Amino acid sequence: MITLRRTTIAAVAACAALLAPLVPAAAQAAPVPVAQAFRGGAEQRVAAYLDGIRDNPDELRRFLHDLPKGGDLHNHLSGAVSTELLIRLAAEDGLCIDTVTLTAQVAPCSATARPAADAVSDPDFRQQVIRAWSMQDFVPGAESGHDHFFATFGKFGEASWRHPGRMLAEVTDTMAEQHQSYLETMLTPASAGAAALAAKVGFDPDFAKLRDKLLADGGIDQLVTQAGSDADQMLAEYRASADCDGDRPAPGCAVTVRIISQASRASTPARVFTQLLLGMELASRDDRFVAVNLVQPEDYPASLENYDLQMRMLDFLHPLYPKAHITLHAGELVPGLVKPEDLRFHIREAVVTGHAERIGHGVDVVHEDDSAGLLDTLAERHVLIEVPLTSNEQILQVAGPDHPFPLYRRHGVPTALATDDPGVSRGDITEEYQKAATRYRLGYRDLKDLARTSLEYAFLPGRSLWQDRDHFRPAPECAADTLGSAHPSAGCEALLAASPKAEQEWQQECGFGEFEAAVLRRSA
Repeated sequence: MITLRRTTIAAVAACAALLAPLVPAAAQAAPVPVAQAFRGGAEQRVAAYLDGIRDNPDELRRFLHDLPKGGDLHNHLSGAVSTELLIRLAAEDGLCIDTVTLTAQVAPCSATARPAADAVSDPDFRQQVIRAWSMQDFVPGAESGHDHFFATFGKFGEASWRHPGRMLAEVTDTMAEQHQSYLETMLTPASAGAAALAAKVGFDPDFAKLRDKLLADGGIDQLVTQAGSDADQMLAEYRASADCDGDRPAPGCAVTVRIISQASRASTPARVFTQLLLGMELASRDDRFVAVNLVQPEDYPASLENYDLQMRMLDFLHPLYPKAHITLHAGELVPGLVKPEDLRFHIREAVVTGHAERIGHGVDVVHEDDSAGLLDTLAERHVLIEVPLTSNEQILQVAGPDHPFPLYRRHGVPTALATDDPGVSRGDITEEYQKAATRYRLGYRDLKDLARTSLEYAFLPGRSLWQDRDHFRPAPECAADTLGSAHPSAGCEALLAASPKAEQEWQQECGFGEFEAAVLRRSA
């Protein structure tokens, strides 16, 4: 773990401290006991309060900002960090920004490039860079939202790889400020080394032979070592910049972080297999790494051409690495973006052949063959859909009733809201919850269950707090306890002590109690 596990009782105490700012000073004179918020009536009263403010955007934002929102399971670190920090890092590293393409580059600055420091001091140039490196003020025209969104990564790429620890510190601080406690972020481990090894070994359609070649002479072992060293450096920078070991640690230090190893699906088959194998090895050896994913646009020619091949790679690797989880971008497509036949099978293949436990986006589900049967399969297998409403709207122009989010919910498919690339999108997790609450008229219990689902399907070890992950009935050991209380029974305490997942979930229940007590004080 990146953050050290605390004892259960200490975690609950920390929960109360973190949520203290939710209580207005004026309300503290007439406190409502936290225990009251755990009683059944409090949830109904808070639900009624939500219904009363639903059409007041400012009050609704405040409510949802303060709501404990679990984890973010679909997050790309380079796309999550703010554009302002990327500009600052580019300036500190002495980079240049081309005034024609607005792409960051190493010095010396060419005739058409300016020092990145100018984007700090010159407001007009700064705005140009922010608009090029994000979706701020973007209006579709000659360039689509899809093309502008994905082009940003190439433009700020040179500024985004030198200081991952400082980037992580900003991202976790933002999460903590919005009452999230868990993050799984995507990185490309030992990227240069994996590319070199793939080029050296080449591709062999016999996956067993290809794996043997990559493992030979310690090739993958060296990459695992390099990836571990890179993670050590990132976390040292993170902890130093956030003062996690000092007297005044940043709020983000309390966020638990895990890493998902990403493979670039538009790369050569040799490189994709190498990256997937490395990610599987890391998830099997290093607890900081938990899963693999395929990134880059699903509609790129190479992504489409090699989709089936990549699913078969995962099918081969999956039984060899039972500890490694698989979560896949799939179905981030709409008619017109690709040929009709490319809409018919990606989600199903990701689950059936690729063994995906979670699906990122899943927007084109209604266009898949036997979509009703697919929805049943997703529900029966408890495959989570990671739903970033904002990026789906910006990239695919799918929103409101056209989005499959309510369709998944009607069919009993688990869903969790996610940010995807909030730095690029210029959004945050509260915005995702606000869109869900207003567009789909979700009630308070719906929102709580979305937050619970995000932790339930997190790739954390240990038993769940819930014996029924569809309706969130507590495990037998905790069934008689007040959820989230500071004094669980002996059996429940034993479960929490043995399970990082259950402990994280218990802490969130504590958060709900504090939140509901604060809302009742505010509305009294």
